[in-house]
Amino acid sequence: MGPRGTGKSLWTQHAYKQAIRVDLLKPDVFRAYATHPERLRALADGHPDAKVFVVDEVQKVPDLLSVVHGLIEDKRSRAQFVLTRSSARKLKLAGVDLMAGRAVRKNLHPYMAAELGNAFRLRSALYIGLVPLVVGAASPHETLASYCALYLR
Repeated sequence: MGPRGTGKSLWTQHAYKQAIRVDLLKPDVFRAYATHPERLRALADGHPDAKVFVVDEVQKVPDLLSVVHGLIEDKRSRAQFVLTRSSARKLKLAGVDLMAGRAVRKNLHPYMAAELGNAFRLRSALYIGLVPLVVGAASPHETLASYCALYLR
């Protein structure tokens, strides 16, 4: 979990290279799982030897959490499920299964000054923040304006 642009998807790609991925940012994948979240169980059943499944942006299809919960409870499945999300609020408002006690929560945060080392500039950090997506942008101020607009709708 973490704010948009902190590198959750990128981290899972590096940490779980062999994982079977469900990327809900892809429109066709989103439509398939939004209309039939049980497809995740079919995917897991179809890959019984898979060790890890990554579901990226799970808040887009909250019903997938119940499917994951069922797969975790199913003793036949020994796979690990890695779920990324940007919006805990959206999931809580939807009243979905947050798998309390069955999931380990990890957070990715914006940069810290120490991570940037000599590249850290206090003035810049105060003006645009330290979200990697914004800091690394060709036009940080425009990127920040777009980023903030996502939350003002």
